[in-house]
Amino acid sequence: MTPLSQQPIVAPQAGVPADLVPMGFVAGAFGIRGWVKVVADTQYADSLFDYKTWWLGRDGNWRAYQVEEGNSQPKSLSAKLTGVADRDIAFALKGMTVAVPRSEMPPAEEGEYYWADLIGLAVVNLQGESLGAVDELLSTGANDVLVVKDGKTERLIPFIGPVVLDIDQTARVIKVDWGLDY
Repeated sequence: MTPLSQQPIVAPQAGVPADLVPMGFVAGAFGIRGWVKVVADTQYADSLFDYKTWWLGRDGNWRAYQVEEGNSQPKSLSAKLTGVADRDIAFALKGMTVAVPRSEMPPAEEGEYYWADLIGLAVVNLQGESLGAVDELLSTGANDVLVVKDGKTERLIPFIGPVVLDIDQTARVIKVDWGLDY
């Protein structure tokens, strides 16, 4: 069970896809020719290059950029985007979210889920007790973690097979082997 991406973005701007999903962020400029350094929040960083158009945005303002070229670095990506001609322009993009439309993403493999598809699902334990709803997911290195909120209560539940027993996207419910008092 490997989540692949983050929470969908609500796109209020005209012409902006309504199903944008964050895939990473611009960490800064890369070199002097207008390339950007991107930290991808995907299972495989270079899979972001599968999309020819990236939407960059912050504070609800989005703009499409065509990816001209790209390289995979040890812990990040570098990319040349259309219209970004020098280091100053690239640096101005620092901190922007990189997103792609969910409708352009391939279907998840059997037993895999996009993080965006898990956000908002109700979480119940084996006793039928509600633990809240998935607010976000965290990648810890060892395993991913569901951040489940129920009012002011926040639970961190490991996203691993022995704990996450069933995900029913149609019913919008995740069944877990987890107690209310954990």
